[in-house]
Amino acid sequence: MTADLWTAQEVEAAVSGRRVGDWRVSGVSIDTRTLSPGDLFVALRDVRDGHDFVEPAFAAGAAACLVSRDMGRPGFISEDVLEALVQLGTASRRRMTGVCAAVTGSVGKTSVKEMIARIFRAHGRSHWSDKSFNNHWGVPLTLARMPRDTQRAIFEIGMSTPGEIAPRSHLVRPQIAMITCIAPAHLEGLGSVDAVAIEKSDIFVGLEPDGTVILPERDPFFEIMRRRALDLQPAAEVLTFGGDPGVHSAAVRDYTSDGARSRISLEVMGTVVDTELLAVGEHWAGNAALAVLASVASGIDASGAAQALAGYLPPPGRGAAETLRLATGDPITLVDDSYNANPQSMRAAFSGLARRPGRKVAVLGEMRELGSESAEWHAGLADPLAAAGVSVVILSGGEMRHLADRLSVQAPAIEVRMTQGPEEAAAMTNSLLLSGDVVLIKGSNASGMGKVATILRAIDKGVALNASSGRIADAL
Repeated sequence: MTADLWTAQEVEAAVSGRRVGDWRVSGVSIDTRTLSPGDLFVALRDVRDGHDFVEPAFAAGAAACLVSRDMGRPGFISEDVLEALVQLGTASRRRMTGVCAAVTGSVGKTSVKEMIARIFRAHGRSHWSDKSFNNHWGVPLTLARMPRDTQRAIFEIGMSTPGEIAPRSHLVRPQIAMITCIAPAHLEGLGSVDAVAIEKSDIFVGLEPDGTVILPERDPFFEIMRRRALDLQPAAEVLTFGGDPGVHSAAVRDYTSDGARSRISLEVMGTVVDTELLAVGEHWAGNAALAVLASVASGIDASGAAQALAGYLPPPGRGAAETLRLATGDPITLVDDSYNANPQSMRAAFSGLARRPGRKVAVLGEMRELGSESAEWHAGLADPLAAAGVSVVILSGGEMRHLADRLSVQAPAIEVRMTQGPEEAAAMTNSLLLSGDVVLIKGSNASGMGKVATILRAIDKGVALNASSGRIADAL
């Protein structure tokens, strides 16, 4: 039998409002498409009003609902459903006696979170953020879902505008808080990379007394982050990764790749360990160093952490490679890194692409929220593309014209094609691919480049592409 996550009485003690009926739930859901029988359905208002889905939720097996008005169903009525979810998350954190860790950063936070979750799972009862649930509802939802007997948990904390990190850090109250790196991202909301560093450093606002701070040693904003962390929590222990080896750091001793996997040697707080990832690019070594170091800070030995990490494959859209076949039957390698992009993550992806065998094709969507310097950030990708040995570049989105112009001057040997959106980009890609090609797909999530990967996978399954429209029936 599934253990109770919440009883009606526990929710009543934690949340402002009125209980309806006597019930118990085994999970918490905000989406009827993924709801499991026995869940508490939380009727959030976002693009659509969750109250419209209360009946479908019960038809799918919901045991109770969290709503703002009486729906004639067992559950809990609270004036503000989102605030009620926050209160439930707060109560969940209060009853948890294990170790909570939190990660933020401009690049790599979801991948690092998944790496740490993999290690935690191998060492006891663990909990982690689903997908990249790191925003105003994702963090409290993840907390509300945390089983009461969790020994270790890892939370991802994100932002797009000023003031978003601190309240989420207060909610999580991590004993271990870390930043992957600082890079130009969300500049429209924050104005400068310096402001990004300050905002990201607010992850230490909720750090528990005597907690652990983990920072990227060679990041240009290291001192800003370190000072901010110690201002907020003077008794914190500061650990570093990605720099020199030492008793308070994790350093990369060696990195090799055969074009399909990475072999990494790390020195973690004086202990040398090796691991192997199903991902390519030296930035993965830095991610591994951070994940193992955070796990050691949680009480796991370095050897056990490295062993548990071995075999890690990035989540969908984060750089995992797969073999597809063209309509001709010829194989290609697809590297789907389409979930998001900024200038730093673009460069890291190009570096990884350079290590893979085969003719290199980059299918790139524009990077969003880069502010007044967006044109130069896009144009500045020309040099790393050329250095990666890319033969064909297919671009989508108006800002990518700046890159096309720069490539025509600095790297005229690269074949460049401009397209009007991901569907046209997919059709163009399909028409240009050759047997043995390796194809990188990357762009900001809002640029829709994930559709390119979806269409190429559909072609692999034998679905015909309409050449005139660039569409595949039922592929999107």
